Amino acid sequence: MQIVLNEVNKQLAESVDEARRIFHGRGHCFEGFEHLVIDWYPPYAVARLYSDVEPSWVEQLSGALKTVPDIKGLVVQQRGRGKEANQDAVWGDVPDLMETQELGLAYQVKPKRNQNSGLFLDMREGRRWVKEHANEKRVLNLFSYTCAFSVAAIAGGADHVVNVDMSKGAINTGRDNHRLNGIKGDRVTFLAYDLFRSWKRVRQLGPYDLIVIDPPSFQPGSFVAEKDYRKVIRRLNELTAAGGQVLACHNDPKNGTEFLKQLMLEECPGFTFVERLENPDDFPEAELEKGLKVLLYVRDK
Repeated sequence: MQIVLNEVNKQLAESVDEARRIFHGRGHCFEGFEHLVIDWYPPYAVARLYSDVEPSWVEQLSGALKTVPDIKGLVVQQRGRGKEANQDAVWGDVPDLMETQELGLAYQVKPKRNQNSGLFLDMREGRRWVKEHANEKRVLNLFSYTCAFSVAAIAGGADHVVNVDMSKGAINTGRDNHRLNGIKGDRVTFLAYDLFRSWKRVRQLGPYDLIVIDPPSFQPGSFVAEKDYRKVIRRLNELTAAGGQVLACHNDPKNGTEFLKQLMLEECPGFTFVERLENPDDFPEAELEKGLKVLLYVRDK
């Protein structure tokens, strides 16, 4: 467990009391720990295991992390595509609901929730970019989840943000996130809609100067990238203003940057690729193409 402890202590030194990933085994940079990730919501850690391990292994991990003074509580969960998550161990007084910080902004998270806690930490640099480039823009946040991109955009001076997600629960958490940051409702629209049945409504609220597309990598019945991403991209022409920007995000290791680039080329030839945003340094990847992809495009004027 020394490899884990070394990385955990390194990342904690960088956290400045903000949410962060403190161990990213899934990037295949730590041999033997490819199944383990640990997220940090100060002062609590949430460890997720993506393959089965012996109970004694979990006990070793828990004991090792208990020696880190900054960690006041730990949640350990079993995860994996196609299986229901199970909470295996908890120590410390970890709350069901808490507030955490990122880039000076506040977000509501549920560290003991069996699925996603409420804030995808790998998208921090994307939110930083939006915060720095949203000034006086009308923003569309597709697959908004708990609306973290919207909070960042408003903090960066956006005129208005439209959030679209089919989960009413996620949208309601998004409202809470805006309230936590003192953001008034007249600058934000929340649509708990199935996007694929609501294009007319979304179009009516445009055109948009910046569109963020951040769908789940794989969610049967909701979004499957190989089938559904094209349906979103082909709508960009009718949604964006001249010179509008698009952040196209994708986090499936099976599809690299060429997956998105090819879709954009086929469906939106009037958009020019600008850059791929760098991923956070707390998400090291042995193979960059298997990690998060955040591609910036601009529509020709």
